[in-house]
Amino acid sequence: MAHDFEAQRRETFDSFDEMRKGGATLPQVSVVEFYLLAESDEANWKACEKALQAKGFATERDREGDTLIVTTKSALRISPEVIWEEERKVSEIGVAYDFLPDGWEFGFD
Repeated sequence: MAHDFEAQRRETFDSFDEMRKGGATLPQVSVVEFYLLAESDEANWKACEKALQAKGFATERDREGDTLIVTTKSALRISPEVIWEEERKVSEIGVAYDFLPDGWEFGFD
């Protein structure tokens, strides 16, 4: 089944709306982590990591062994548009190697 990028984009923009409505203080800039969940045992970890690193992202595997953590190497201006632009790049690569986008996070040290 094809990944629904438009639904994913809406979810990202909705998340920003919810944070703002909830009174969250958003950073102006931050490094961002994106999470890719291995969809099956067929997920090609090495090829996916290589493709993401070639696009300028850092990668690491989580301890449980089912999620690829993809990090921007520099801080981004935090807005739904900027997050979505990077999220789309990460997701397109991940989907090609049998991973599903599983969220993002910013504002950590």
